[in-house]
Amino acid sequence: MNICPWCLKYITYIKEPACLKCGKALEDDNREYCKDCTDKQHLFNQAVSVYEYSEGIKQSIYNFKYHNKREYAEVYADEISGRYGDVINMWQPDVIMPVPIHVSKLKSRGYNQAGLIAESLSKKLDIEYNEHSLIRTRATSPMKDLNDIQRTKNLQKAFKIADNVIIYNKVLIVDDIYTTGTTIDA
Repeated sequence: MNICPWCLKYITYIKEPACLKCGKALEDDNREYCKDCTDKQHLFNQAVSVYEYSEGIKQSIYNFKYHNKREYAEVYADEISGRYGDVINMWQPDVIMPVPIHVSKLKSRGYNQAGLIAESLSKKLDIEYNEHSLIRTRATSPMKDLNDIQRTKNLQKAFKIADNVIIYNKVLIVDDIYTTGTTIDA
């Protein structure tokens, strides 16, 4: 299993120093937090990212989502567990959950890309996987062309917790792309 050679050639990893809150690379070695995390009060404790959002990873994620490259989930999960497995184990999450996609998108695509990564990661780290406790209640616009205010509005009331679910203390939420943290905050 491998990512396409073109994508791989243009994929760059997040380098230190990285934001202590969201994990994005910092341009200034003297800072602990990126501008987004300095300006915005996030609702999550911490996030990590493996790759810079470069052309290579954009194309790779696009192929994963829209060209049925489900096997990429295993590669991404390997990268996450290899780079952050110790950190994740230190967090001691009770469960790993994917960001849910709307049922209409699930029907058209056939799979939740974040779910494939989350499920593979849960097996690698021996942490419970649960894809049924979070529900996307409505279809939303693609986030890639929206600014932060539009993203927040787009995701208002887009998620809910399912009825009669186990209440977990610590939840690790997996998504395929992290840009501003708006999805995780929602």
